[in-house]
Amino acid sequence: MALGNLVRQSGKAMTTLRLALVQLSVSDDKTVNISRAVSFVEQAKQRGADIVALPECFNSPYGTGHFPNYAENIPAGETSLALSAAAKNNGICIVGGSIPERDGDKLFNTCTVWDSEGKLVGKYRKMHLFDIDVKGKITFKESDTLTAGNDLLTFKVKDFQIGVGICYDIRFEELGRLYRNLGCHLLLYPGAFNMTTGPLHWSLLQRARANDNQIYVGAISPAQGTGTGYIAYGHTQLTDPWGKILNELEFAEDLIVADIDLGVVEEVRAQIPVFGQRRTDLYETTWKKI
Repeated sequence: MALGNLVRQSGKAMTTLRLALVQLSVSDDKTVNISRAVSFVEQAKQRGADIVALPECFNSPYGTGHFPNYAENIPAGETSLALSAAAKNNGICIVGGSIPERDGDKLFNTCTVWDSEGKLVGKYRKMHLFDIDVKGKITFKESDTLTAGNDLLTFKVKDFQIGVGICYDIRFEELGRLYRNLGCHLLLYPGAFNMTTGPLHWSLLQRARANDNQIYVGAISPAQGTGTGYIAYGHTQLTDPWGKILNELEFAEDLIVADIDLGVVEEVRAQIPVFGQRRTDLYETTWKKI
């Protein structure tokens, strides 16, 4: 687990955070993709954001055939160097969506986090690989090329503790619960749901994780592409701890900038204290019987 204090201000609580979520168009030109991402980082800073998050696989088309060709080292690769410079030049924290990472003979789907001085806070490797088979609609198997990660990533911006998952990870409520138990107030899920499961589950899962854990959830998709290959659903979304959708995009490249409030997290948890009433003794006993 990597921990980073990105912003410190002694003696003063910082209960609001300005968050930017970038729904980026992704082409087959890595350099162009990176350049567009950096331009949106600059726009986010101009609009006063403290932190900006990019989508899953933002420097590469999404697909097992593309991952080996676009993969790079972290932190020495082209994408990492660009994000580090953008974070430092703009004085903003960047959650770098995800990119295909090469580490020795293995490939990972990896999110990097950069502080406002351009330093790498940590990286999160997608834990739950996207291996599905919806008959007649979509079959995809990330495990054909990717290796699953094993470590959580939490970091702090102002007074917000933040956790990271990637796409398919949002389906696993245990991961959200682990982050909640680590004190997180915001979960960010860069993700590229498809046109089959996106309309059914993308928004539902975000609201579920927000409601389960009384936490803000931001899910950041690539813009919807055209042509052949994998088509992302889009619909980047921000959900509050009540499970209410605060902002939602549609299919086109765009940017959400919104203020979120730590006071809302505390309000929900005080009014509906589900975590204080958890029967962990009963759960543990029951699990041992299964």
